[in-house]
Amino acid sequence: MIKVGDRLPEAEFITMTGDGTQRFTTGTVFAGRKVVLFAVPGAFTPTCSMNHLPGFVKEADAIKAKGADTIACTAVNDVHVMNAWSRQSGADGKILMLADGNGAFAKAVGLEFDLTAHNMGHRSKRYSMIVEDGVVKALNVEDKPGVNVSGADTILKQL
Repeated sequence: MIKVGDRLPEAEFITMTGDGTQRFTTGTVFAGRKVVLFAVPGAFTPTCSMNHLPGFVKEADAIKAKGADTIACTAVNDVHVMNAWSRQSGADGKILMLADGNGAFAKAVGLEFDLTAHNMGHRSKRYSMIVEDGVVKALNVEDKPGVNVSGADTILKQL
C-alpha cells in the first residue's frame, strides 16, 4: 500500500469535459500542484453520496483557501457514471471527477478492495490524501465502514 512520502505511480484516468471525454495521467493531474484526492468505493452508493462527497463539495472553498490547487475524487466507475454523479451532487466545477474504470490506479496504489461478495467487483478502498507535486504528504485510509478519517474535516485539519 502507498504511504506518506511515496510518489504516486503512473496511471490514467478519464474525466468528462465540455468537449467530451479526456484522458489524464497522474503526471498531468498532480505534477507541480497540491491536490486533495479522495476515493470512494462507488459513485451513487449510500455512504459515498450521503457522507463522503457532500463534505468535500461543502468545504471546497475552505480547502482551496488553505492551499489546495485541486480537489479530485476517484472511483472504480466509468466516466459517464462519474459525470452524472458530479452533476447530481453539485460537485460540478468544485471537484475533478477521475474515473478509474478498470481499477488500475486503485490497484497501483495498493488500495483495491474486493467487493465481489456484494456483486460490486473490485473497487477502491475509501481514503483521502494530500499530494504535493506527485508525492503523498498525508494519507487517511478507512479501516471500518463509514467516513471516519477520510472526510473533508480531516483534510482541512491537515492542510
